[in-house]
Amino acid sequence: MSTVPPPPAYAQDAHSRRPRVDQREEAGGRWAVASGCWTAMAMSSRTSWDALEKSLAGTPAQDGRAWDLRPIDQLDHIGAQLLWNHWQHEWPARLEMESQHKAVLDQVAQYTCRAPAEPAKTLAERLRDFAHIGPRIMFVARDFLRLIGQLTLDIGKLLSAPHRAPWRDFSGHLYHFGATALPITALVGLLIGVVLAYLTSQQLRQYGGEAFIVNILGLSLIRELGPVLAAVLIAGRSGSAITAQIGVMRVTEELDAMRVMGIPHGFRLVMPRVLALAIAMPLISMWTSMAALLGGMIAADLTLDIGPAYFMTALPRAVPLTNLWLAMGKSAVFGVMIALIACYFGMKVKPNTESLGRGTTSSVVASITVVILVDALFAVLFRGVGFRA
Repeated sequence: MSTVPPPPAYAQDAHSRRPRVDQREEAGGRWAVASGCWTAMAMSSRTSWDALEKSLAGTPAQDGRAWDLRPIDQLDHIGAQLLWNHWQHEWPARLEMESQHKAVLDQVAQYTCRAPAEPAKTLAERLRDFAHIGPRIMFVARDFLRLIGQLTLDIGKLLSAPHRAPWRDFSGHLYHFGATALPITALVGLLIGVVLAYLTSQQLRQYGGEAFIVNILGLSLIRELGPVLAAVLIAGRSGSAITAQIGVMRVTEELDAMRVMGIPHGFRLVMPRVLALAIAMPLISMWTSMAALLGGMIAADLTLDIGPAYFMTALPRAVPLTNLWLAMGKSAVFGVMIALIACYFGMKVKPNTESLGRGTTSSVVASITVVILVDALFAVLFRGVGFRA
């Protein structure tokens, strides 16, 4: 018969020295008995701290319980402060302890003060806070308007001297922003169309309105979801790339070299990217809408037995052509805003990698936010356009 050997003496000693709080019933009263070493060294291990925190949580401070601190071996100011905070800065109704422990607790109680409550901000403080934020907003608006004005002048220069325009840069950006984005936008659009068709068919089948799935998919995908989805994808894909490209040029001092050589930043960096995205975005939007309609048509055929022939025949009648022109015009505005915001944050990058990462993140967030705001503005301004009476 085998027996379990007792733990070594040093293990028993370490366990007995751990700070803890036990419960005791004596003479009709409840006692909380603290024992062990209440020192910073004893509470430094994670195991000891978790056990002590658990035992204190099970011992409420203001429930008429008496406290016995005589079994405590050592007590320093850290342990005394922990007890004093647990007692909510008030002495228990009954307390038993040694004289040396009382001296430490008296000193902690004398010099411990409550954190003052933070007063509510006055009107003057609120105005002062706004005064710190207001100039920043004005500086951002000023710099962004300056960028727009410089773009207008550069376009005028392009129209007056087209042979001096950076057509090679423009064609390269058009390829990278447009042609290389076709696979991902088609995939996402196809999946969105399938999901939207499946969800819509579940509701239309209950009311016998299966034929209206063409109207719902046509209007929602061509007018709203297609342009917004394409803009969000381009903002995360191309907008971040624009900011990173210009930001790296700032870090490597290429922008300073261009300024020394007399090469204008707006004409060679901003204008080609803005024009490329302004032209590519409507085409990408139409491409994404077509992929989403294809996914919706496949899902409608599988769930509602609405064949592709009926879908293609009913789509022009359900969705007027005005919606397509509205979507393309809206997408062109999206492209211009995404390019301008990306170029703005790229120009504001400081010559360090931390600023480059922060500027790229801010560019994507600001672009997506502006896309949603502009889409809401278009929805309000053209709420009566593109619908059959």
